[in-house]
Amino acid sequence: MGKVRLNEDAEIVATVKKGLEEKGGYCPCRVGKSEDIKCICKEFKEQIADPEFEGYCHCMLYYKEK
Repeated sequence: MGKVRLNEDAEIVATVKKGLEEKGGYCPCRVGKSEDIKCICKEFKEQIADPEFEGYCHCMLYYKEK
């Protein structure tokens, strides 16, 4: 499994973290609230598990390296 880290852009990190706070831990980039979009979301957990995936999560808070 690759390394997961925060986005290197501090402004993006601050904006997304503020949105997470306001939505109670749910992705601020998505509409609604469900366990699938609670940070770290289901989509990114699946991407983390994929050894071929490298890139950002949907809201760009996290980056997964190969």
